[in-house]
Parts: sequence; C-alpha cells; structure tokens
Amino acid sequence: MSGHSKWHSIKHKKAITDGQRSKVLTKHAKLITIAGRSDPSPDTNSPLRTAIANAKADNVPGTNIDRILKKLSGADKDAAQFIETVYEGFGPHGIPFIVTALTDNVNRTFPEIRTTFTRYGGTLGSSGSVSFLFDHVGIIQIQNGKKSEDELFELAVGAGAEDFEFGEGNSEIVTSFANLAKVRDELVRMGIVIVKAEPQYRPKDPRVITDQTQLDQLEKFIAAIEDLEDVNEVFPGFDVE
Repeated sequence: MSGHSKWHSIKHKKAITDGQRSKVLTKHAKLITIAGRSDPSPDTNSPLRTAIANAKADNVPGTNIDRILKKLSGADKDAAQFIETVYEGFGPHGIPFIVTALTDNVNRTFPEIRTTFTRYGGTLGSSGSVSFLFDHVGIIQIQNGKKSEDELFELAVGAGAEDFEFGEGNSEIVTSFANLAKVRDELVRMGIVIVKAEPQYRPKDPRVITDQTQLDQLEKFIAAIEDLEDVNEVFPGFDVE
C-alpha cells in the first residue's frame, strides 16, 4: 500500500492565513462553477456533488454554495467562464512539478506561472514534459466510523478502489482519475461518510530531499506559485526524509 507524503503532511500542518482562506473560498467557487456548468443540479450531476462535498469539507459556508448554484441555475451569460489548465515544468534543483490552475484568462495565467518558474531557477515545459513522472489519481478520504480496517478494505475494493490506507479516524482510498466520481458515489451508497474526494498528481518515484537549504528553496518556490491568483494546486515530485 502506498504511504502518505511526509512533505504533504508537514505542509498541511501550517497555519492558514486570512489570505489563504480567501483563496480557498475562491477556489471552491470556481470548481463548483466548472462542475455545474452543464448541469446545475447536484441530484443528477455527480462531479457537482463531489465539488460541493469538497467545499463543505474545507468549511465553505452553505450560503456561498447556494449563491453559486442559484447563479448556475439562472444561466448567467455574463458570468466568467473558468477552465482548468495544467502546467508542467522543473523547479529548483531539477524537481518536476505539475501545477493546475482555474482561470478565465490563460493569457494572464501562463506568463505569471512561467515567470515564477524562471525567477526561482526553474523552467516551465511543454505538455507531457514531466507528466509521465506522475500518476493522475483520485484520492478519497473517508471516515472510519466504527468499522475495522478489514471491513473498510473490503468495502473499498468492492467500490472499485485501487489502493487503501487505513488511518486513525480517517482512511484514504486511491482510485484512477477516471473512476473518482463513480467510486465516491458507490461508497456513499454503502453508507461510508466521505470527507473529501479530489484528483491529484502523485510522483511515481519522488526524489527524497535531505538538505534543509534545498527544502527551504523548494518551499519558497511552492509558496510563490500558490500565491498566484489562478493557481489551484501544486504537485511536487519530491518528498522529505
């Protein structure tokens, strides 16, 4: 079974600033808008149900979500048309990175991301330049409830999971990206409480960083990329010792 990234765990233990909180709200607003564009009803739109559940997991107020759904139902022709874009490149010390963005203007987003890569000694590449070094997967966090590890494993496999990692309180299920919504819906049907379900890029063979100076430089680069308005997620090809 695949283990959790130690760097990822460290990153998420850091305090969330007001600015970061604002970006979380904006991020989920964009994701809900993208998921609900074709069908604004959560009852018939599985990706939209997932987007709403993820927003609630990140404590997005229900009033915010309802406001977005009302706009989608009204088919506001003047609303911004967001798309998800994926950028690939090498950051400091030759570490591969995949960056996803939610943007209504790629002519703004691309130069900002390219400039940030260059500023920190990296290079933004073309499509496919580093993606072969990552697996595109779906990650589903679930509440264990009163079920044992064996019981949850059997349910996860029955729902179509490809990997399972038991944890204290919550566990993690890995699926293929294509089956993320399907597996999530099947787990819900089984009575499993979903904490969050989202796509991720995971490095197949992450480089282990042992030098603190290098780690500091990588963290500064990641922080600079994450501060860009349109950036959604940053996926690095390294882990810490």
